[in-house]
Amino acid sequence: MTPPSPPRPAHNRLGQTEFVALMAMLAATVALAIDGMLPALGEMGEDLSPANPDLAALTIMAFVSGMGFGTFFSGPLSDAYGRRPVLLSGAGIFILGAAACAFAQDLTALIIARFIQGLGASGPRVVAMAVIRDRYKGREMARMLSFVMVVFAIVPVLAPSLGALIMLFSGWRGIFWAFAAFSMATSLWFYIRQGETLIEEDRRPISVTLIWSGLKEMLGIEMVRLSIIVQTLAFAMLFGLLASIQFVYDQTFDRAESFPVWFGAVALVSASSGFLNASLVRRYGMRAIITGMFAFSTVASLTMAMSWPSLEGDMAFAAFLLWQTVIFFQAGMTIGNLNALALEPVGHIAGLAASVVAAVATIVAAGLAIPLSLVFDGTPRPMAFGLALFALMALLLTLKMRQLERFVVNAPVD
Repeated sequence: MTPPSPPRPAHNRLGQTEFVALMAMLAATVALAIDGMLPALGEMGEDLSPANPDLAALTIMAFVSGMGFGTFFSGPLSDAYGRRPVLLSGAGIFILGAAACAFAQDLTALIIARFIQGLGASGPRVVAMAVIRDRYKGREMARMLSFVMVVFAIVPVLAPSLGALIMLFSGWRGIFWAFAAFSMATSLWFYIRQGETLIEEDRRPISVTLIWSGLKEMLGIEMVRLSIIVQTLAFAMLFGLLASIQFVYDQTFDRAESFPVWFGAVALVSASSGFLNASLVRRYGMRAIITGMFAFSTVASLTMAMSWPSLEGDMAFAAFLLWQTVIFFQAGMTIGNLNALALEPVGHIAGLAASVVAAVATIVAAGLAIPLSLVFDGTPRPMAFGLALFALMALLLTLKMRQLERFVVNAPVD
């Protein structure tokens, strides 16, 4: 008689609410590490590079570069050794990088330390998504990602104010100690409360052959490829708006001083998209919601671009605020769902898949968004035309996804 298989480990120690909060805090590490230091760039530049203080902006690019590079490794490593070791190791590197930033005596040292910090941040960023895929699938996974996106959307609103507050008491170096404290708290929370979600028999050893076969497997699934491309376009819309939004408030509307207030208000309103998506996704499914949001964004962006010449004063500003809210709201209603669709068929290689999705979507979207910032003409009109094009392309690809689903036998239900 064959002995029964050993039971799967009870890794769901956390209730749903605590689990969502923890995953959101882990994912928000990236947003905090970027937006939290924005108020300090001027002071850092004056202290460490007085001849060229503007070079302090390179610390942002160094962090993003490190994170992008690390993203390619954190997923496969978590598939081989488990989620907990990789997430906790990444948090440790992030903390060491933050400490090195706090002690940096010149800009070169700070840039190197920020690159290291970015490497570490890739661990919590990717592994959090893999852990969610380990515990949930289909519409439930999309629902969990919706709640995570709510917190993720709120952090960039609060982070600059938090950074400015810390600077009042401890200068710009104190911001990096705050980053370290935040990561210590979230990683300790994870260590104590969340068990390993990838059991031993489901792990994949590190191997170039296995990684290559995993890449071929996930990219060989048309639904996964389409989900990655559409998510890239969704990020391109968000990045395209963010790249020029401060210039629009300043040069178009002469509201540079009140920009943080308006930006925060729109972001907070848009954060409700996560709650709405969580309540709708069970009933209507991910693809229906994604299709509706891209259709709405296409119409809204085209309307903004075509009607701009006839808008003036407060009416123009109100129209821009409404359009900005639509784009932010659409991101909250689509990105989590697209992540779920991309990871759903490849749960056995969730770490590798999460790495590929995050890296491709982020890097390619940034490349697509750059031209929009270069064609800024003092109005949001070129940006609106660009975002309308991205939204239309995403809509057509989403319609193809829905059509494809009808011909797939035993396709997973979203």
